[in-house]
Amino acid sequence: MRKLLNVLYVTSPEAYLAKDGENVLVLVGEETKLRIPVHNLEGIVCFGYTGASPALMHLCVERNVGLSFHSESGRFLARVTGRVSGNVLLRRKQYRIADSPEESLQFAKGFIFGKIFNCRCVLQRFLRDHSEKGDFQDIQEGVKFLSLQLQKTVNCRNVGVLRGLEGEAARTYYGVFNNLILEEKEAFRFSGRSRRPPLDLPNALLSYLYTLLAHDCSSALETVGLDPQVGFLHKERPGRPSLALDLMEELRPYLVDRLTLSLINNRQVDIKGFTAKESGGVIMTDEMRKVIIASWQRRKQEEITHPFLGEKIAIGLIPYAQAMLLARHLRGDLDAYPPFLMK
Repeated sequence: MRKLLNVLYVTSPEAYLAKDGENVLVLVGEETKLRIPVHNLEGIVCFGYTGASPALMHLCVERNVGLSFHSESGRFLARVTGRVSGNVLLRRKQYRIADSPEESLQFAKGFIFGKIFNCRCVLQRFLRDHSEKGDFQDIQEGVKFLSLQLQKTVNCRNVGVLRGLEGEAARTYYGVFNNLILEEKEAFRFSGRSRRPPLDLPNALLSYLYTLLAHDCSSALETVGLDPQVGFLHKERPGRPSLALDLMEELRPYLVDRLTLSLINNRQVDIKGFTAKESGGVIMTDEMRKVIIASWQRRKQEEITHPFLGEKIAIGLIPYAQAMLLARHLRGDLDAYPPFLMK
């Protein structure tokens, strides 16, 4: 298993990225705020209006360091890529399957099965850990419904129907998500999933963390030689990392949703770190984004035993492990793609 390297998150809109030999520099005005060797990085994620020199971009491409740009709220803007590399036979197999509705369905079912299974696990874990605080009937009903959706997913024969099953499961899951918030319930009230813009504080946290996860999934897929833009579940769209979004589905509950709940319920985030815009959207302050990024990085350093590989790995390597398993299946080394299933 590969080594987990660092991801550099740049949140200051005044920052400029430059190259000095084999080092990445973060400059604000004439002052060097950070100097880090490029071999210590696997990715750079910029938020706001950060600029970067062509020399720095070239260095990132040469060293296979992902460099992406996002708005302050986390909306994806652009990603720097170099010459296409990796296994051309693997990518051709990926493209052929993406063009086949029947073959794509099998991959899509794996992603959605993993997502629903892990959403159910989040609810089950909450019931196990907090049963003494109430009966939580709505959450129990949610667990039952997600169990039914899992059975329907296994027997699904059409990708359109599959998307419908996923949509129903997501509505049920997010419909009880507010019950999982135990601290400062009024300030952190969750009123259903909202994206562009997020309309409450929990949605702002979820959207921001999903952006970080999307970057990690794209980088992992590129590392194993797959094309992040050609997916099996999400439809292709120019600039859209469809396969990365596919891979994210099963990882959202474990990597993002649980961290979001932990941040709120352990009082690691405060209402002062959020700002409501006139449009109704909610954004985070620079200081709050730094808190979230630090928590994300700490979470990625924790270790688990991968449920399929049986190896102890850093949580931050889960996207890479799943991308590797996906590539193995496409090459014919595995009979099926094993989604990541929480324990």
